[in-house]
Amino acid sequence: MKQCMDLDNLHRRLRKIEGQVAAIDRMIEKDVPCEDVLMQVNAAKSALNKVGSIILEGHMNHCVKDAIDKGDSSEAIEDLSKIIDYYSRI
Repeated sequence: MKQCMDLDNLHRRLRKIEGQVAAIDRMIEKDVPCEDVLMQVNAAKSALNKVGSIILEGHMNHCVKDAIDKGDSSEAIEDLSKIIDYYSRI
């Protein structure tokens, strides 16, 4: 996995998400209005979805491409099918 994506970018995004989740926890503790908490939850979900997209893009551009280049297209297709199946259930 390390060779297929920008780890610094992913770590930076994940630290930001950790901060967002901690902020949501504090908001709940401070009895902030539900609408404000829900907006922050949505922002954290969006950020996490972006991390998933970055990982997926790196996977396709490196791991799947490598499998195809090595002549193992059936492995690449099976791998992509699993990913598509998983994301279609979310």
